[in-house]
Amino acid sequence: MPDKIQKSKNENIGQLEMLGRLTGQLAHEIKNPLSTIKVNLKLISEDLNDLSSAESASTGQNAANQRFARAIRKIAVIQKETDRLEQILDSFLRYLDRDELRLASVDVNELISDMIDFYTPQAYSSSVTIRQSLYNKSLICRLDADMLKQVILNLFINAQQAMSEGGELMIRTSQQGKDAVIQISDTGCGISPERLPHIFDAYYSSRPQGRGLGLPTAKKIIESHGGTIEVDSVLGKGTSFTVRLPIKA
Repeated sequence: MPDKIQKSKNENIGQLEMLGRLTGQLAHEIKNPLSTIKVNLKLISEDLNDLSSAESASTGQNAANQRFARAIRKIAVIQKETDRLEQILDSFLRYLDRDELRLASVDVNELISDMIDFYTPQAYSSSVTIRQSLYNKSLICRLDADMLKQVILNLFINAQQAMSEGGELMIRTSQQGKDAVIQISDTGCGISPERLPHIFDAYYSSRPQGRGLGLPTAKKIIESHGGTIEVDSVLGKGTSFTVRLPIKA
């Protein structure tokens, strides 16, 4: 019986991997005509601008100029939407990316310190004060440093966006048992209880311009390292993300 269960699991995993490859190929196929559409929209917009200038110089007719202006505005709307569609596809392809991890021995404290230095100017410009408390010993983990930086940056950005009028971004590291722990907290608007269970779901976003793949991608990266990511939030008070990564034996 256990062999049958394992076989069924393996078949399901194989089907999911095939589905991932197919959807990735589909996304690439969509991007090709999308790029052609974008280029041609740009050319049409330039032609209309040239025609509008020529028409205005030769006739001075306001009605014709208004029609040209309306056409150009409509093209601008279409260009904006094609840009958004392209961004969604790019995010989706990053989410599907199954490249092998480039693992190395990394001190989590050093990586977090580097990310804080990198992000401090942006935080300052948004009236966000960074407070850090890093563990007093090295926290060496086997990591893909670039991928972990992507996760940390995403959490920093989320925290900043939750504090539209400024606030505090608190970053702590510690060791709990055999895990290195990274805690990133903010004093922002918080997440409502009904939304909290869904924030790691793909394409779930509370922001109008959000694409809903930042946190699912972060979760996927952390879990690929054998770690976990959890969230705790109080509406109107703030949100805290806790990342746990296994310390190198």
